[in-house]
Amino acid sequence: MSPPPPQHHEPSNPQQQEDESHRLLPSPSPNSALIKTPEPIDGEESAYEPRDKILVVDFELESQDYSIVPPFSFKKLWLFTGPGFLMSIGFLDPGNLEGDLQAGAIAGYSLLWLLMWATGMGLLIQLLSARVGVATGRHLAELCREEYPNWARILLWFMAEVALIGADIQEVIGSAIAIQILSRGVLPLWAGVLITASDCFIFLLLENYGVRKLEALFAVLISTMALTFAWMFADAKPSKTELLIGLLVPKLSSRTIRQAVGVVGCVIMPHNVFLHSALVQSREVDHNKKGQVQEAINYNNIESSAALFVSFMINLFVTTVFAKGFYGTKQADNIGLVNAGQYLEEKYGGGLFPILYIWGIGLLAAGTSSTITGTYAGQFIMGGFLDLKLKKSVRALITRSCAIIPTIVVALIFNKSEASLDVLNEWLNVLQSVQIPFALIPLLTLVAKEEVMGVFKIGPVLERIAWTVAALVMVINGYLLLDFFLSEVNGLLIGLLVSAGTAAYISFIVYLISHRNNEFSHWIGQLLPNKYAYAGN
Repeated sequence: MSPPPPQHHEPSNPQQQEDESHRLLPSPSPNSALIKTPEPIDGEESAYEPRDKILVVDFELESQDYSIVPPFSFKKLWLFTGPGFLMSIGFLDPGNLEGDLQAGAIAGYSLLWLLMWATGMGLLIQLLSARVGVATGRHLAELCREEYPNWARILLWFMAEVALIGADIQEVIGSAIAIQILSRGVLPLWAGVLITASDCFIFLLLENYGVRKLEALFAVLISTMALTFAWMFADAKPSKTELLIGLLVPKLSSRTIRQAVGVVGCVIMPHNVFLHSALVQSREVDHNKKGQVQEAINYNNIESSAALFVSFMINLFVTTVFAKGFYGTKQADNIGLVNAGQYLEEKYGGGLFPILYIWGIGLLAAGTSSTITGTYAGQFIMGGFLDLKLKKSVRALITRSCAIIPTIVVALIFNKSEASLDVLNEWLNVLQSVQIPFALIPLLTLVAKEEVMGVFKIGPVLERIAWTVAALVMVINGYLLLDFFLSEVNGLLIGLLVSAGTAAYISFIVYLISHRNNEFSHWIGQLLPNKYAYAGN
């Protein structure tokens, strides 16, 4: 027996019915999926306006038992494809590419296994972020606003904004370096920064045409990175045997420990954790239907895994190209984002299409895409934590101004030498490493909380694994911070200030961990006598 025909509510405006900006598949039929646009709800503040969301309705599989998850469908997977690839840009920004090339030049192929496992750890964190967004219908910044008292909420917002600005500076300067390469030095760094700042207006323009148009832009940029770095990989002809050994055989030495820390530290970007929980809400999900929510989680898991596999391959291409060309050479210790193109040209020559320009195009795609996602993340972070009722365009301009002004200042100050830009990059890496706990701890607290997640909270085994991964990432970044401050901080006064700041920093982390009954406080409660055990709220 054929299923009953779908019930349509005809809009009063015929143009609305024919709006092709929200129609990704042909007209509805009993056996097809389509995208509909719900009417906006006045006064509702959310990651996406209801009219911007993509509503996937499968008429064939609709039933009264909404707890059943429908069978897998490639058509539906296509409709859910997009948010994970936008998220994956955080694994491909210029800061990550610099970590890749330095790891390859100094450690050769020996850290490829760590790159693979670090990407896996990053995937776990991002899947949990997407799970929170799909299951609750709210993103992480909004949930933090409701979960924590005002002083903690403001502090978390400040930390997230600082992390975002630090990442944006790296991304904008990376784009500026690419523009400098492609212009053969005609355009200075500060001019490249100003050109890159215009991406905010591109973003605003595309966002007005719908989510799918923005996702299409990122598909083009990711494809550009994949093609350019794959071309470099083919030109370099790295050893396949050494590549496989590097992937499968864990190897670490005292000489490469800093690069190893950098590989892991670059994977978790604080603003990316907030961003992904908001991006998944671009697909409309009825939270009264358990099966539909679980189906959305499943498709987001598949799409995010595919996206991070692509990002892993791109990072692998960059690492192996520099491992083949510069491992064991005198240039290895001096290579960085600024001079990488020059070294590539000297090593591999010109050819039909000089490798210098291939590198420049790939770097520009990485910088452009990451600065736009930074603008996107800034909207959600500011709107979620502060509950701002501003238009998206206004929030985007505020976010871009907060990042672009310090970036221009930094570009003018540090545009004196390659060494000064390397020092800047080290400080920015430290800045972002400091912020990682303030994204991970709230995420892991909320995703295991039944009051927030309902039946979609993670189980105890996955919770333990997630906390282990988070602890490992935080310890590794703690090592980076300790190593950096021991080498850079001199003088009694500065040492006292750093010590006081460290004490306050650790105190806030302890507060976040113990805020709710979670895995960590449960372990502490088991270790302490009953009269000292944490009682929770």
